[in-house]
Amino acid sequence: MDRVQDDETVPLAELVDERRRLLNVAYWMLGRSQDADDVVAEAYRRWYGLSDDHRDSVAEPRSWLVTTLGVICLERLAPTGRSHPGPVGAVLPEDLDEEVSQALLEALDTLSPAERAAFVLNDAFGMPPETVAAIVGQTEQECGELAARARHSLRTRWAHPTTPQQHDRVVRAVRQACVAENPARLTALLAPDATVFFDGGGKVRTLPRPVHGARRVTRSLLGLLVGRPRTTLHCQSVNGRTGIVVRYGEEVAAVISLDVAGDRVVQIWAVLNPDKLRQWNRAATREK
Repeated sequence: MDRVQDDETVPLAELVDERRRLLNVAYWMLGRSQDADDVVAEAYRRWYGLSDDHRDSVAEPRSWLVTTLGVICLERLAPTGRSHPGPVGAVLPEDLDEEVSQALLEALDTLSPAERAAFVLNDAFGMPPETVAAIVGQTEQECGELAARARHSLRTRWAHPTTPQQHDRVVRAVRQACVAENPARLTALLAPDATVFFDGGGKVRTLPRPVHGARRVTRSLLGLLVGRPRTTLHCQSVNGRTGIVVRYGEEVAAVISLDVAGDRVVQIWAVLNPDKLRQWNRAATREK
């Protein structure tokens, strides 16, 4: 959000996007929707607790809010009686405790607060290194090492090497389960703590946050992909491995990549952003 004066109105879309981003960051750092709501409210309380001159001097209010939110989350994650030495001053219908698989929460809980923050802010939200460092209260290099350590720890927990042939077999089975509209078969192909991310880029109306758990991932995927005429699913190479390309008529409407561990899908990325699909549609046109 750009800097504004007191008499300037911020577009509604920016306000909604800002709050959604804050909620997503807080949720991934803390793991509970109620906690996320609480810390977002606290971040805004601190914003409005600033003097008018102080607020006017903040060049990027959204960055200030994200940094403050991260510090509050770390304060929540820190052991009782310990405070985070960070910079000074600096919404769902169901209970997310049920939506987020216990396995994922337990995996994140094995990380230290600093590792968890560095990993979530860097890997999940792609925040600039200087912002992550400001939130965690360590240098950019130290935050990079924290994120790398967190990745290694999480990878070790789910280390099930998969050959390209195994990956291809599982993805094709997922496609067939979707085409057959078979939720039981699709759920069986997913890890219990599977996650699906939807990238609409703000250009299409889709779920704004990840979906967790095999049954919920099944429901969201089938809701997206089946039951509509002229929608077809094709297995093609996506980022060097078998993925699923979804066409509506002749237009590529989604590209889905899957992470497979052993014989189960653990993560899914569904790209629906038309800007990111432009190259796919150009290639489809050239092939005619």
